[in-house]
Amino acid sequence: MFTAIDWIVLFAYLLLSLAIGLWVSRGNKNLKEYMFGGGSMPWVAVGISLIATSVSATTFLGAPADVYGDDMTFLMFQIGALLSIFVVGYVFIPRFRTSGISSAYELFEVRFGSRSVRRLAAIFYCLHLLLRTGILLYAPSLVLAQILHIDLKLAIIVSAAVAIFYTWFGGIKAVIWTDVMQFVVFFGGGALVLLLIANAVGGFGEMAALASEAGKTRWWNPSMDVSNARTLISAGFAYAILEIAIRGCDQQFVQRYLSCKDVKAANRSSILSMVLGCAVSILFYWVGAALYVYYNVSKVATVPAGIGQNDVFPYFIVSGLPVGVTGLIVAAICAAAMSSLSGAINSLSNTSERDFLGWDESAGMGGLKRAKIWTVIWGVLGVFFALFAATQQGSLLKNALFFTGLFTGPLLGMFLLAFFVKELKSWQVITAVLCGMASLVLIQGIPAFHVPAVFEEAFSWPWMPFISMTTTIVVAVVLKIVTNLVCVKRV
Repeated sequence: MFTAIDWIVLFAYLLLSLAIGLWVSRGNKNLKEYMFGGGSMPWVAVGISLIATSVSATTFLGAPADVYGDDMTFLMFQIGALLSIFVVGYVFIPRFRTSGISSAYELFEVRFGSRSVRRLAAIFYCLHLLLRTGILLYAPSLVLAQILHIDLKLAIIVSAAVAIFYTWFGGIKAVIWTDVMQFVVFFGGGALVLLLIANAVGGFGEMAALASEAGKTRWWNPSMDVSNARTLISAGFAYAILEIAIRGCDQQFVQRYLSCKDVKAANRSSILSMVLGCAVSILFYWVGAALYVYYNVSKVATVPAGIGQNDVFPYFIVSGLPVGVTGLIVAAICAAAMSSLSGAINSLSNTSERDFLGWDESAGMGGLKRAKIWTVIWGVLGVFFALFAATQQGSLLKNALFFTGLFTGPLLGMFLLAFFVKELKSWQVITAVLCGMASLVLIQGIPAFHVPAVFEEAFSWPWMPFISMTTTIVVAVVLKIVTNLVCVKRV
């Protein structure tokens, strides 16, 4: 039952988020301050912000549901995350910091001498992030609507309005510092739930033993089966490619790297985010194991008939938590949702101003005003996509995974080509990118439009970015070789 005290806790959290945004906005005198915090943000805050942007309300709700219905084998994703930290730290961050860019995709114009390649990458990024943001805003709002007994559209709009407001005022500073607070609420809420459940079933030791007997703590699967996402080859190696694509190619991450004072600070923030990400995964997977023990082994309470594994945690939030704590946990869900939206619209605003319009350093307050307008526009579009997601009947997760592979894989391929392959022509890069996207359609089809796949069962979802990335790189290199051979014969 969501009581008056729970409502007070929730509203207090939302007001605190707004207050932080208003407070940090005082230092924004120009566009650089608004977008990069003057390049002097503390690396600890940036690292916390990176993980707050990476995890979402789907982590808060989805990770426990996954373990409740299966086990902890997705913890092997952390192996891929660790590998990605080394690659991003040695390959991506130094190049971003020393190239003088203010947008990740500006690098393509510098390396390929083509604004068209840069804008194509920016378009891919905007489409991917809008789709992702819509789903990440819709999924928790669906749960919030059920818990708070309010209309789904209202839940989406209220969460989005708060995030848009403080991001509009404070820019990247507001995003980073509210992310810090939101991570504390997010992580603290999960830890409190785990503690309460452990106490209810006889202590953490007893809960851990019962969860192990039930098979919920299994996390290692050394199989090399690429068709199964829960294997070492998929979760350890293939997922590393997805992590590199996100940590190295996503403007949300690059913008935070550039907000640090130097390469060393940016790398420290990246490493911290990985460590905190591992802690978050372990915590919320244990919440799922604890819920299974609570309802199915110790049987402290029972789950009503008809409730699926995705609804068990929301049911516990409403029925199994003390007064006031329920409000805190709902605030944690809001925190994760708002963190996802605020980071997205701020980076999209930077991409719009820099990659599409061209950043004029002399614009002064005019550039700052335009950036704030873009923040509102992208925020409204994010709400629109969330409302659109609410109308879809198919699997949102399957669609989200498809578009993630469709855009992030070729983007990673473009960056690697920019770093390591010289004298590529823009048409070769664009052709290679289109082939990379086509390869994914061949493997996976197009779920949103019910286009069947040719090799749908051959590869699990972590392999999708790897496939589209590899195809992009191979086609670009082949086109370069063929073009050079043709030119030599003509000579």
